[in-house]
Amino acid sequence: MVKHQPLQVYERQLCLSCITGIYGCRWKRYQRSHDDTTKWELLWSLILLLTFCLLLVWFYFWWEAHNDYSEFNWFLYNRSGEWSDGTVPILATTAAGFTYIAFLIVLALCHVALGQQLNLHWLHKIGVTVALLTTIIGVISVNQTWAQEWDVIPISLQATGPFLHIGALAAVTALSWIVAGQVTRAEKMMFQVVVVLLYVSVLLALYMVPLHITSPCIMDPATLKPRPNVIGHQGAPMLAPENTLWSFQRALQMNVTGLEADVAISMDGVPFLMRDLTLRRTTDVEKVFPDRQMDEASLFNWTDLQQLNAGRWFLKDDPFWTVHTLFQHEKERIANQTVCSLEQLLKLASYHNSTVVFRLRRPPPKHPCYDSWINDTLQAVRQSGVPQSLVMWTPDENRTQVRQLAPDLIQTSVVKRSHQILQQSGISSLLLRYNQVSREEIGNFSEAHINLTLYTVNEPWLYSVLWCSGVSSVSSEAPHVLLKVPYPIWLMRPNEYCLAWVSADLISFAVVIGIFIFQKGEERSWQCRGALWRQLRLLRQSGHQPVISASQDENNTTQRSRHSSLSV
Repeated sequence: MVKHQPLQVYERQLCLSCITGIYGCRWKRYQRSHDDTTKWELLWSLILLLTFCLLLVWFYFWWEAHNDYSEFNWFLYNRSGEWSDGTVPILATTAAGFTYIAFLIVLALCHVALGQQLNLHWLHKIGVTVALLTTIIGVISVNQTWAQEWDVIPISLQATGPFLHIGALAAVTALSWIVAGQVTRAEKMMFQVVVVLLYVSVLLALYMVPLHITSPCIMDPATLKPRPNVIGHQGAPMLAPENTLWSFQRALQMNVTGLEADVAISMDGVPFLMRDLTLRRTTDVEKVFPDRQMDEASLFNWTDLQQLNAGRWFLKDDPFWTVHTLFQHEKERIANQTVCSLEQLLKLASYHNSTVVFRLRRPPPKHPCYDSWINDTLQAVRQSGVPQSLVMWTPDENRTQVRQLAPDLIQTSVVKRSHQILQQSGISSLLLRYNQVSREEIGNFSEAHINLTLYTVNEPWLYSVLWCSGVSSVSSEAPHVLLKVPYPIWLMRPNEYCLAWVSADLISFAVVIGIFIFQKGEERSWQCRGALWRQLRLLRQSGHQPVISASQDENNTTQRSRHSSLSV
C-alpha cells in the first residue's frame, strides 16, 4: 500500500536553490535535506578543505616568486633549449584552480550556515581531485628543479606577515557566526564541546601568532640605515638586451652605483659578456653560423662574435613584456646591438665612475686560454684604463697572485663564508643570492665592514626588507623600479605593532563573544515561539479560541512561515 501525503506549499527561495543547485546539483525543493551529512561527504569536505589550503600556499608562493620569474624562465631554457615564458600557464592555471576551489569552499560554508546537508556533486569531486593532484605534482616538480625558491616564503612573510595575520584573524572571527549557529542548534553535548574546543584552539593560536612574527621592518625609524645602493644586473635587461652596451648605458641613465655582468673568454683571449653557454638565445648565430649554433660561446673568436647581432632577439621574444613601452628610436638602437667586450664595459664604467662586478667563467679544458684565463682578464682590466678600485674581482683561483699584480682590486667572494675567514683572506666584499643570509648574518658582516651585495632583487617589497635589514647594496634586473622606492614600503615601531596586535585580538574576542551570545538568545527566542505555536495549535484542535495580542499573532505568522519553508 502506498501512503499519500497531502501536498504542501513552499515559499520560493531563489538564493537557497542556487546554493544547493551549484554545489550538489539539487535544484528542486524536495531534494534538499536537513539530515546529517554522511561520513562519505564529510570526507570529501575534508579533501576540499585540504585542497584549498594547499592551493592557497601554492598561489602565495607563485605570487611572491614574481621577483625571480626571469630566473625560472632561464632554468627552463637551460633544460629545454627553447626560450618561453613558463610562468604564464602556471599562473593562469593556479589562479583558475584557486578561484574554483575557493568558490566551492564558500558554497560549503553557506550550506553549513543554512543547515543544509553537504552533498558535493560528482563533477565537482572530479574537479577537486584534479586540482589536488595537479598542485601536488607542481610542488614536487618545484622541489626537484627549483628547491632554493621555497626560501621566498619565509622571506616574504617578513614583509606580509603582520598583514596576513590581521586578514586571517578577520576571517576566523567571521566564521564564529557559523560556528555559533552550529553549536546552539546542536542537540548532542559532545558535538558542541568538540566544535567549541576546535574553534577556540584556532582562535587562541591566531592570537599568539605575532609572538613568532619577526620582521626587520618592525623597528625604530631612527635606526634605519642608508638606502642600499643599486647595481644593474646585466645592465637594465628589462629595458634593453642583457649584457649589451646599450643595456649598461640605460642602467647608468638611472643613476645606478654599479654594473654587474657575466664574462666568458673567446678563442683568441678576449673577455666578452655572455650569460649562456651558447649564443642561441641572445644572438642570431643560427643565421650567421648555422653549423655552429650549438657550440659553446667561448669556442668563437672575437672576430666571429663581432659579426653577430645581440639585440633583435629582445624585440622578438620580449622576455619581460616591456617592448611596447619603448620609443621607436630605442627599438632601432636595440636592433643594432652587438656582443659587448669586457674592455668596453670597463671603459664605460670608468667614464661614469661606476663600480663593476663580473662573474668570470673558465673556458673548457681544450680551450687555448684554459690556463691563462685569469691573466687574460687582468690584461683587459689594465688596457681599459679603469681604476682598479672600481672593479670587484670574484674568481677564487690564483687570488694571491691577482692581489700582487693588481693590489687595488676589490676582492669579492661569491661563496658564503664567515666574516672572520673573509677578513683573514683579505676579502672585503661578498656577493650572494638574497636567500643565503639571515638578518643576524647581515648585521655581522656590517659590523666587520664587509660590503654585502645581494642578488637578484627586483621587487620593492624585497628591497624594503633588505633595506631594513641593513644590506649595503643589491643587484637588480629592474633598477628603474627600485630607484623609485624612496622609503621602505612600511615601517612600524615595535610599540605601535604591539598596540595594533593587542587591539585586533581584543576586538576579535569581543566580536566572537557577542556573536555567541546573540546566537544563543536568537535560538531561545525561536524555541519560545515554537512552543507558543504548538500550544495555540493544541488549543484550536480542542475547540477553544484563544485571545492573542497583535504582537503574538505576528510572531505566530513568522513562525508558521519559517516552519513551512523548512519542512519537507
